[in-house]
Amino acid sequence: MPNFLLFLATSIAITLAPGPDNLQVLARGISQGRAAGVVAALGFAAGITFHTTLAALGVAAVLRSSPVAFQAIKLAGAAYLVWIGIKALRSQGLATAHERPPQPLRLVFRQSVLGNVMNPKVTLFFIVFLPQFVDPHGAQNVTLQMLELGATFMLQTVVVFSLFGLCAGMIGSWLRRRPRVGVWLDRLAGATFIAIGIRVALRD
Repeated sequence: MPNFLLFLATSIAITLAPGPDNLQVLARGISQGRAAGVVAALGFAAGITFHTTLAALGVAAVLRSSPVAFQAIKLAGAAYLVWIGIKALRSQGLATAHERPPQPLRLVFRQSVLGNVMNPKVTLFFIVFLPQFVDPHGAQNVTLQMLELGATFMLQTVVVFSLFGLCAGMIGSWLRRRPRVGVWLDRLAGATFIAIGIRVALRD
């Protein structure tokens, strides 16, 4: 699969970038302990399977019907990556995670899965992000490539988010003492998104 290491590095940068999912993992870990943080991380990662399946089936159908439409999706994805990169560059940084009342771990998991699945922006992101790393002329079909990319994204999300949950107390305290760190994390993620978007737009 072409550009796998680039995909993995970009995925990790996206997962590390401040956002509602990792903030909720931090909040769970801070307010309810490490176990709740890890369970929330697993819930958000599990929700990725839903978005990956939708993206894989949809993009494969578009490619079968019109290669021109597939290229249009790739260009739209490039523009979308640049747009979220600009938003990240303009962000004011990571907000402080707010405490939540303790809840049973099964409820934490269910809420995390539903919170991810019910977010249409995540589906849109996967539809425009995953095809950037698909080879439509490769030995593997597009659907299988998309599913493999989605599985890779999910696995690295499990690792990164679980570390957030395990280290939530320490991370939260460290970020509160260093509010500018969140700004630089946003800028790093923003620069990554823009670079990938430009690369995709210029690629044949």
